[in-house]
Amino acid sequence: MSALRQLAIIYLIAAGAFSVSILLARNPPLAAAAREAVRIAQDDTLVAISATNQYAVKPGLAFAGKQAGTLHQMIAAAVNPRPVQVAAVKAQPKRKVATAEPSVMLPLHPPAPLPQATPRVLPPKRAGAQPANAEIVRIAQRLKDSLTSDMFDHFDLFLYVSKADHGPWAQHMFVFQKTNGTLAMLYDWPVSTGREKIEYNEAGTKLPSFTPRGYYELDPHRFYVHYTSMQWRQQMPYAMFFRWEKDGMPTGLAIHGATGDDIGLLGTRSSAGCIHLAPENAALLQSLIRTQYKGMVPEFAYDAKTETISNDGVMARDAHGKLRLVEGYKVLVFIENYGGENLVAALF
Repeated sequence: MSALRQLAIIYLIAAGAFSVSILLARNPPLAAAAREAVRIAQDDTLVAISATNQYAVKPGLAFAGKQAGTLHQMIAAAVNPRPVQVAAVKAQPKRKVATAEPSVMLPLHPPAPLPQATPRVLPPKRAGAQPANAEIVRIAQRLKDSLTSDMFDHFDLFLYVSKADHGPWAQHMFVFQKTNGTLAMLYDWPVSTGREKIEYNEAGTKLPSFTPRGYYELDPHRFYVHYTSMQWRQQMPYAMFFRWEKDGMPTGLAIHGATGDDIGLLGTRSSAGCIHLAPENAALLQSLIRTQYKGMVPEFAYDAKTETISNDGVMARDAHGKLRLVEGYKVLVFIENYGGENLVAALF
């Protein structure tokens, strides 16, 4: 083999490796997807096989595997070159990403939900003493008074979140189950909502960290056991995204488990906008919702002018005035800036 041909082989191999690095560098969602496959593989072998096929093989990263057959083909092609057809690469249109009150920038191709994965459910943690019966009644009544009859009739699990920074209910999620027309409290969990300010992420991008008040449904197509924020570069275990579109874009507002130092900050305003729970509580809640609360739910109204789904409780209706129902989870999230004080009402 001539020296020139040997150099050609070395160049081809180096160019292939360089191409992979460029592909990953220029396509962060693809790189994130590859990392996601590795992360999943650490927890669940069966899920990893499916995830690897979905996120690594299909996107075209399989050629980077250490297979002797592939290397042999590359060498053979260099020794006996054939005409190669190069497909034109079309630039993908840039997808708009929500910048108003998100905690997550959705990747162009987000990881598919993992309905087969079973979260590791631990007993829920509760901080401090449980509310007295009279206080539970007051919380339940406040929640019920905030719901329309359509909301109360069509949902079976209610997540009442106080994003207030002070008060006996502040930074708590109260989980109520509707039973025979009444609300029974299942859980009282400390949470962390948004820091409520404009700040910068690690990349120096100016971003808001607000948790908006309002009523929200959960998006059944965006439940994840594992997820990573693209904007804040933080893990979001047991993420449950809201079905809320704002200014024509799906937002990154979600309920998920806290990680690292954020676990110790539960009970304070410390998130980038999402609602943080203790990881074991997030796992328990996700498992409960996915296994027991599937059903048809009202669709919230959509404003075509602003391209925004209502979070004020306005529901979509057909030409005959009937509620439009869609498949989802019979779970309603209500967020307000009220800490449980007797005389102070939520202002925003």
